Amino acid sequence: MIAHNLGYPRIGARRELKFALEAFWRGEIGEAELQARGAKLREEHWRAQREAGLDLVPVGDFAWYDQVLNTTALVGAAPARFKVGRVDLPAYFTLARGANRQPALEMTKWFDTNYHYLVPEFDGETRFRLDASWLLDEVREAQALGVPLKPVLIGPLTYLWLGKEKRAGFDRLSLLPELTAVYRELLGELARLGVEWVQVDEPALVLDLPGPWIGELESAYEALAPAGTKLLLATYFGGVAHLAERLKRLPVGGLHLDLARAPEQLEAFLHGYPQNKVLSLGVVDGRNVWRCDLKRALDTLGPARAQLGDRLWLAPSCSLLHCPLDLAQEQGLDHEVKGWLAFARQKLEEIAWLKRGLAEGRKAVAYEIAVANGARSSRALSQRAHNPAVEQAVRAVNPATAQRTAPFERRYAAQQKSLNLPPFPTTTIGSFPQTAAVRRARSEFAGGKLDAAGYRERIRAEIRDAVARQEALGLDVLVHGEAERNDMVQYFAEQLEGYAFTAHGWVQSYGSRCVKPPIIYGDVSRPRPMTVEWTRYAQSLTRKPMKGMLTGPVTMLQWSFVRDDLPRAEVALQIALAIRAEVADLERAGIRVIQIDEPALREGLPLKRGEWNGYLEWATQAFRVSANGVADGTQIHTHMCYSEFGDILPAIAALDADVITIEASRSGMDLLDAFARFRYPNAIGPGIYDIHSPRVPDADEVLGLLTKARAVIPDERLWVNPDCGLKTRGWAETETALRNMVTAARELRRQEVREPEKAISDG
Repeated sequence: MIAHNLGYPRIGARRELKFALEAFWRGEIGEAELQARGAKLREEHWRAQREAGLDLVPVGDFAWYDQVLNTTALVGAAPARFKVGRVDLPAYFTLARGANRQPALEMTKWFDTNYHYLVPEFDGETRFRLDASWLLDEVREAQALGVPLKPVLIGPLTYLWLGKEKRAGFDRLSLLPELTAVYRELLGELARLGVEWVQVDEPALVLDLPGPWIGELESAYEALAPAGTKLLLATYFGGVAHLAERLKRLPVGGLHLDLARAPEQLEAFLHGYPQNKVLSLGVVDGRNVWRCDLKRALDTLGPARAQLGDRLWLAPSCSLLHCPLDLAQEQGLDHEVKGWLAFARQKLEEIAWLKRGLAEGRKAVAYEIAVANGARSSRALSQRAHNPAVEQAVRAVNPATAQRTAPFERRYAAQQKSLNLPPFPTTTIGSFPQTAAVRRARSEFAGGKLDAAGYRERIRAEIRDAVARQEALGLDVLVHGEAERNDMVQYFAEQLEGYAFTAHGWVQSYGSRCVKPPIIYGDVSRPRPMTVEWTRYAQSLTRKPMKGMLTGPVTMLQWSFVRDDLPRAEVALQIALAIRAEVADLERAGIRVIQIDEPALREGLPLKRGEWNGYLEWATQAFRVSANGVADGTQIHTHMCYSEFGDILPAIAALDADVITIEASRSGMDLLDAFARFRYPNAIGPGIYDIHSPRVPDADEVLGLLTKARAVIPDERLWVNPDCGLKTRGWAETETALRNMVTAARELRRQEVREPEKAISDG
């Protein structure tokens, strides 16, 4: 019986990967030093997993930016537009971050997680060529350290599915035979290094894949069978019971199933499971932070152990990339809440305990089972987790709570009159550069080195600076810059009841971007206003409209580790009521534009389309409850980024936000086509430059994108803004980019004036 892992957090206990990457990008260290730091991290992670009791340790799950980009490099699939040839490390970062006039690869969410991947691009000219030097080097590193290893690959079907056709009429599935040939070549190289097992991840199989894609599954894996290694085909994030018979027939050495997300699928696989295959079961949840119910897990695993014997493998449900690294680092976390939790290293201990319990009997792990049972009882009985007033407020929500009093057309006319905005109004998404001085002020305040009065004045100085810069640039709707905020979710969560926070619970979002999700352990409520003081002060500095900036209930839910003892819909509604109270206080403070960000709306979609309607119903209700307690003249904005919106546009329209701002620059405004076909009824601000890239577009490039946007958005409903918040950028590039953006918007206004004059002249 094998205990193994599907993937490990790569950022390091102290975010070493983040700091190494950013030092390299700034030119402070060279490639050799970056590679050395990466090798040190990999060694630490392999040793930690081995010491936890794993029999096989994943290799190849480390990535400098993203595992899908790793695969693009591995199979030589860099788009021709980059002109990079072989994807060495500088070329790798060019694909990830853009260069010169080439925007980076498009970014979107990895299934229903908050991890982002870089979207492969395919067309009729795409050719694959193996370039496995980096992976083979990592295998040799692990072998030299005596690590019992299992290389990890994204499967060919999933890799193609996650990509995007760049030419109309092209079917990327047609590339599968050529891609499979490259995979076969790679497996041969691994076999020659003595590798016995290779994990091939095919999470796309949990989706509702079209028939032709499912039809190619068997031929693809039949082509890989003679390569000389045993394949563990891993599925996760959902169930694949509908494919059980097909998967059991595949010429692979074994299958992995996610029993945390879909425990019901086990029966379909145990029935007639082949005698020559292993079955890996993921009973420890790799997506959340709650302790495993060891007794329940052993009950689930018992029949499989009885049938399969040592052909039963144990693992987390999916890669632990989505979990913080080590709960032992959390010395300041509330003792009661800490007892309910398990991070990546603790989850591997749970795997080892389950293996021992199955191999030696439950008495061998009686203490561990008792501790786990005690943690569950403590959660269920804790008064801190239950607030009768919150429960009563949720029961009082009715349809009127979620409705504006007037339709959009009437509201927008009233807003235009009161706000007095020009055509093509310019704004930003909320945050401005988080300088060293800003971070130092927050750190000193948190550490007690700066008192409340001193901190207030430091933040006010940052707000004054942000407002002055925006006034000088000529922006139309201003923001206060969010200098006081460390993270768009954590900032609010720290001021709400029902949340807990970690000091070191970082997880990777993409590249060097890490987030520290809060933990929802109890009923959520707002004890006091959260943003009013800063926003009111910012508004006092200008006559222009100042946007209040809030994070929406669905994003607060999705970007947290959520309690598993209540339906997510009910938790979202609790958060919505807290945000609604903040919106009302902002309006009373004289703020007439309020943005409620929901970048996570789409990522919360269930992976099975049949479950979408139920989710979208409660998610859109939560947003409307948060937003719709205001007067007609108060303008509600929302923001969404790095998602494909076409298939949920009815739900986005149902949010009934007056203005939606979206990411659109990486796609060259292609995302707007779906809004045009749907005839989206409200105002739209398509992002006109990519804030995740250091590239600064000139005014002509911005004008070109806006001209494309005008073809699908009526002028009176077109806003001008960046893709996302500017927190991660520097002031020099930010001001240049925004100046170019304002210049382009003013040119559009001049064109709007000239066009009617020309029409009169022609008449």
